[in-house]
Amino acid sequence: MKKEDILKFVDHTLLGQAATWEEIRGILDDAMKYETASACIPASYVKQAAEYVDGKLPICTVIGFPNGYSTTAVKVYEAKDAIENGAEEIDMVINIGHLKDKRYQEIEEEIRRIHEACDGKILKVIIETCLLTEEEKIKMCEIVTSAGAEFIKTSTGFSTAGATLADVELMRKHVGKEVKVKAAGGISSFDDAGEFVKAGAVRLGTSRLIKIMKNTDSGAGY
Repeated sequence: MKKEDILKFVDHTLLGQAATWEEIRGILDDAMKYETASACIPASYVKQAAEYVDGKLPICTVIGFPNGYSTTAVKVYEAKDAIENGAEEIDMVINIGHLKDKRYQEIEEEIRRIHEACDGKILKVIIETCLLTEEEKIKMCEIVTSAGAEFIKTSTGFSTAGATLADVELMRKHVGKEVKVKAAGGISSFDDAGEFVKAGAVRLGTSRLIKIMKNTDSGAGY
């Protein structure tokens, strides 16, 4: 698989707390140049970013990020606000404490409500796999499928670890046919990325691949 093909799976990401508009604009320029799937940026920059790219690139943002313990009402508002500002994709974080408490119906209802707030745009559900047992990961695959979200996502990239191949394979096995898998956190090379795609991920949350591309001569096979 060529580097250019892998980049089409990438949500080119900058979510650091100190991110400036100059840095966000650089992310957008690179994402458009290298034709990534989207650019994933903080919600406060969505409106400005959507106006800047002018339809040339899907804008993704995060809600309930990175800890997931905002109330459902807050997350729903965040999603609606982001969509109104021009976001085309929303990555939400589940309430992990609720999962540990086995409050499965509440988690599913929250995802349903946020999905409705997305008004037809893509919703990705971050389950933070590094904090979960295998049983909890499988349960979240079932819940995300039942709730109707388009994607299940491994990680925020802000916790104790990021995506693993084993988690992607597990998620791919247990989600419904209509649910796609996004791997995020710790994807640092095109070799890594290729392995995640082979394991079943169709989106990759990372900024490092573009940095590699900018430091190499061409997008030949890796």
